[in-house]
Amino acid sequence: MKRDTIFYRIFQQSPTLLLDLLPTPPQNRQDYTFESIEIKETSFRIDGVLRCQNPNGLIVFSEVQMQAVGDLYERMFSEIGNYTYRHLNEFGDWQAIAIYPTRATEQTFTKVPRELFQSGRISAVYLDELGEIEDLPLGLGLLVLTIVEDQQAIAAAQEMMVRAQQERDRSAIMEMVATVMVYKFKEMSRDEVYAMLNYTINELKETRFYREVRDEVRDEVRDEVGQQILLGQLNAKLGNVTIEQQEKIQTLSSDRIQTLSLALFHFNTLQDLSDWLNTESA
Repeated sequence: MKRDTIFYRIFQQSPTLLLDLLPTPPQNRQDYTFESIEIKETSFRIDGVLRCQNPNGLIVFSEVQMQAVGDLYERMFSEIGNYTYRHLNEFGDWQAIAIYPTRATEQTFTKVPRELFQSGRISAVYLDELGEIEDLPLGLGLLVLTIVEDQQAIAAAQEMMVRAQQERDRSAIMEMVATVMVYKFKEMSRDEVYAMLNYTINELKETRFYREVRDEVRDEVRDEVGQQILLGQLNAKLGNVTIEQQEKIQTLSSDRIQTLSLALFHFNTLQDLSDWLNTESA
């Protein structure tokens, strides 16, 4: 399940959810917008940035980390440092949130100065400690739903669908619940997921989320198939492609995969492939 995509959709739909995760959230919730920002000069991407329309307001950075890594905080502060340097006049103060599924996933050792943590500017949030889904607001419940498994996830999603009926923005919430479940149960057909949520197929096929998820899953499958075919062709002509080369190929867009498929006819060695990939990443 691509949780980065799921979390981006959730925060894009309900931006101020990030404020609910702060120890002391600002009061002007209506002034905030959410986006994912790429810092091209360093090839960094900040998972989420909640920006205030007021240039003297608080800006909130967020990173979602579902697997244990040893350098998340160093990367976060590098991203934040680059961003704040280039946007000094767009905010008055900043805070950051690192979202983990559990405490066991959090980075345990850091070379970042301790003062940055002691300042209170950064908060770690553990989804399994936010509470039971049925006791949480629907927005926060969506975040927790991403880490709940099997029958518990099904029951929780069904309960959220019922609760969503009472909300003013019920359609958007129901779409997000269904989106999470479609990603969680990829072994099931979409129609089976809809039925599992007690919704008719025709009802959900009319929603915006159905079209978006359908197109996204189709693109993912097409990209994965294209990459596998291309790797087979490269291995056959050049010998075994290295792990590093495979990783670079997996980051290519569909268009670049097609370009590489044509370029490989001019390759004679693995070095030719490396030169082409290095040019792409330059």
